Amino acid sequence: MNEIAFASATKLAAMIRQKKIGALELLELYLKRIEAFNPGLNAIVALDVERARKDAALLDRRLARGDIAGPLHGVPMTVKESFDVEGLPTTWGDPANKDNIAKEDALAVARLRAAGAVVFGKTNVPLLLADWQSYNAVYGQTNNPWDHARSPGGSSGGSAAALAAGLTGLELGSDIGASIRNPAHYCGVYGHKPSWGVCSPRGHGLGTLGETDMSVIGPLARGGADLMTALDVIAGPDEIDAVGWKVALPKPRLPGIKGLKVAIMANCPVAPVDEEYAKKIEALARTFKKEGAKVDLAARPEVDWAELWRTYILLLRAATSMRLTDEQAAFWAEEARKHGEASDDYVALMARGNTLPHRLWLRLNETRLKIRRAFAAFFREWDVLLCPVAATPAVPHDQEGQRHERTILVNGQPQPVTTQLFWAGIATLAYLPATVAPIGAMKGGLPIGVQIVAGPYQDRQAIHLATLMEKAVRGFRAPPAYEGDAPPAAAEAKEEAKEEVKEEAKEAA
Repeated sequence: MNEIAFASATKLAAMIRQKKIGALELLELYLKRIEAFNPGLNAIVALDVERARKDAALLDRRLARGDIAGPLHGVPMTVKESFDVEGLPTTWGDPANKDNIAKEDALAVARLRAAGAVVFGKTNVPLLLADWQSYNAVYGQTNNPWDHARSPGGSSGGSAAALAAGLTGLELGSDIGASIRNPAHYCGVYGHKPSWGVCSPRGHGLGTLGETDMSVIGPLARGGADLMTALDVIAGPDEIDAVGWKVALPKPRLPGIKGLKVAIMANCPVAPVDEEYAKKIEALARTFKKEGAKVDLAARPEVDWAELWRTYILLLRAATSMRLTDEQAAFWAEEARKHGEASDDYVALMARGNTLPHRLWLRLNETRLKIRRAFAAFFREWDVLLCPVAATPAVPHDQEGQRHERTILVNGQPQPVTTQLFWAGIATLAYLPATVAPIGAMKGGLPIGVQIVAGPYQDRQAIHLATLMEKAVRGFRAPPAYEGDAPPAAAEAKEEAKEEVKEEAKEAA
């Protein structure tokens, strides 16, 4: 395996500081892999090679003088297409924006550069970031590196696919409906959804200035320590809000797993989960108990899960409704009238959320505040709540019709794709931090992750546990077809995949 390409960002930064590899040399390694692997994957959709080479060369000269830019000195990285990167297009997958060239970096991108990162490209997204797939009319379809017939997730799908395939050192994504967490789960990498408001989204609004309710930006990586480093770099207000406040996230309560209080919620009737996946999450209880943690499979916050689901979908659709045209808003107003106030199916909730009067938004916000208080009370007793990220591992590509019209198979039964948003809403509605960490693979070889939800502003606790789980449970593993320096022949790739499945079966046993 090309160990350098798949190393964590913190290890890459250490190698550069120790002069085991140069920043420019490492950049060229990734560019070579992109040339070999990206045509079949389509994860990276825009490159800024000339500037990246200049930046990397400058960082090498600075290091020679003993001048280290920051914790990411020399690490090549890409960012989600929806972030502004000076000189590159920001389209959100919409052909209408294909000529929208950013004049300056998003604030988070600028902070990453200041910390020494070499930002060399952008990764693919779905249209307007609104899918758990990543395809659009501007850049086409991104495939999952574990199985090209499946989705890499969305909306940060290109981000997770590029990391898993060893095409970049670190990634920056965004999340309101699991758009960091879902791709991390589907592709077998790490991702962190910060507490709402911790990281300024300036430069991630497609020209808008307002901070969208529940929407956050955050890192994806191949290791938990990378998430912590990247969060430290991008966290904090912009220059206006910095006049009055700064970020001071609490440290993890304990140094290790011993003594941690872990609640596990592996399934819920509101959004049923694949039985094999749920059992693998429940099986984590044995590992945590062995490590000295207190574990409970029944402990839950005192919330009505169906009410949480309804409230989340209404506020989610209200949060994203600003991008509707007047014609679309009129359509959804008519749909809301047709469905009526009593209907709780997804389309009815979406229609009402898309056209929500502010007076009703305020009532829903009161419901949210009660739910937030219930979670806060729960996390005074428990350090983390572990739960699924989605209903299943990565699903096959399906681009027929509208997203809310599609279904997936869960335990042999069709389930609306949108039902899985329940698992996104647990952390998102209550503004809580949530980290996704790989925990293994299903019988078919597809990776799966667990969602680590922590208390209000306990971002470091969630990330710290993900880091500890790299040894106690499982760390990042590369998709077999990408371990070399060039794509293997189809037959050879299939055999490698079979061997990987056999190994996973042995580990599970």
